[in-house]
Amino acid sequence: MDYKSSEITIKNILALRHSRALQDVVEFLHMNFKHYSWVGIYIVKGDVLILGPWIGNEPTEHTHIPIGEGICGSAAQSGRTEIVDDVTKDDRYLSCFISTKSEIVVPIKRWKKVIGEIDIDSDTCNAFSQEDKVFLERIAEMLSHHIR
Repeated sequence: MDYKSSEITIKNILALRHSRALQDVVEFLHMNFKHYSWVGIYIVKGDVLILGPWIGNEPTEHTHIPIGEGICGSAAQSGRTEIVDDVTKDDRYLSCFISTKSEIVVPIKRWKKVIGEIDIDSDTCNAFSQEDKVFLERIAEMLSHHIR
């Protein structure tokens, strides 16, 4: 599936406004993009990221991440998308899975304030392109209206 049609599908999922919408989005991303091996959404609560819906082969031990800690916490603090091509070369990486080789973290903002983020791991180095970044930033914008 391509990015444009995926964006339309996710918009339609969110338009239904049902209680499983965020879970349906992470499942859709995981199922339709082979290089997305683990997909989760973290929600900001105070100065901590709390893991919300996710899908992957196993759960992460990092269910609560302080803002500023790790790649996820850094993205939440800066408000900028983080792409790490090789997690073994980034000291901020909080190891979750031995199979993870690269990661992208995209802040979800409302009125320029980070309220959550999309976190995606890949089992391939250099997995995330500029196209992934633009696509996921659009998805984050859509999600900003669905996080309470």
